[in-house]
Amino acid sequence: MKNVQLGKTGPQVSAFGLGCMGMSGMYGPADRAESIATIHAAMEAGVTLLDTGDFYGMGHNELLIAEALKGKDRDRVQLSVKFGAQRDPAAGWIGYDARPAAVKTWLAYTLVRLGVDHIDIYRPARLDPNVPIEDTIGAIADMVKAGYVRHIGLSEVGPETIRRAAAVHPIVDLQIEYSLMSRGIETEILPTTRELGIGITAYGVLSRGLLSGSKPSGATDFRTHGPRFQGDNLTRNEALAAALQTVARSRGMTASQAAIAWVAAQGSDIVPLVGARKRHQLAESIKAFDLSLTREDLAILEAAVPKDSVAGGRYPDAQLAHLDSEKSHAA
Repeated sequence: MKNVQLGKTGPQVSAFGLGCMGMSGMYGPADRAESIATIHAAMEAGVTLLDTGDFYGMGHNELLIAEALKGKDRDRVQLSVKFGAQRDPAAGWIGYDARPAAVKTWLAYTLVRLGVDHIDIYRPARLDPNVPIEDTIGAIADMVKAGYVRHIGLSEVGPETIRRAAAVHPIVDLQIEYSLMSRGIETEILPTTRELGIGITAYGVLSRGLLSGSKPSGATDFRTHGPRFQGDNLTRNEALAAALQTVARSRGMTASQAAIAWVAAQGSDIVPLVGARKRHQLAESIKAFDLSLTREDLAILEAAVPKDSVAGGRYPDAQLAHLDSEKSHAA
């Protein structure tokens, strides 16, 4: 597995990361043993970047990763953790808290659940509208000085917030959705991160399974509420996915491999996060990094899924309205 530097001030990480969210129920029930086996398989393949959030299963995901890391060399992996989302016992989303005191409390819980003495990359999952980003980043910077955090990242914020955060402390990466179906960052956000030497960790590279043909598994699968998976939108988007599958096969790839390889080909500063929950999904995804896409390949893939052709927003409108990353560009 090739390694890259995450941003101009960040650590060396594998060329793609394992997104662990789906191992804690967000896509419906997950198998604990298979999830742990998948993390082990990723590490054996040279994947070093493990991405999680303290609100994935309300601590379940961190405890799962801790179990997977038992007996392993902690320094073989970089743990990227998002924090701040508030949820109720019924798994409802009830707000966000990134006040300095809350930041340090979230971190304290995370360190215990993961069973580690530091987090490699710590980031607010969203911008708290009630807290200046300078205060949130300043609190994490305090934790960097204290040795509990190594690097600071951001997630789903726009150019102005990125600049304000970077003025407080070096930012190593911005985690944000980026795929053939979600290219909004290309207008303003990506030029800003490149100007500042900030990397991108791209999630949703398969557009939550749309590009790989995956469908919501039931009521507990959060995709059932996603505009892209509903009604006529789903019909139109499945046609795009079918077109991608056709051209991918003509070039000896699966649709998933083509989608991942396309994101990876957009720049050495972009690290795709692959949300594999099972070993066979991981094995298929890893093969994408053996591919070397030509300009012709890229053009054909983009013709199959033209920019702005996806139907529906990447989140419900109510959520999009609160995303700082959506304030300056179209989804």
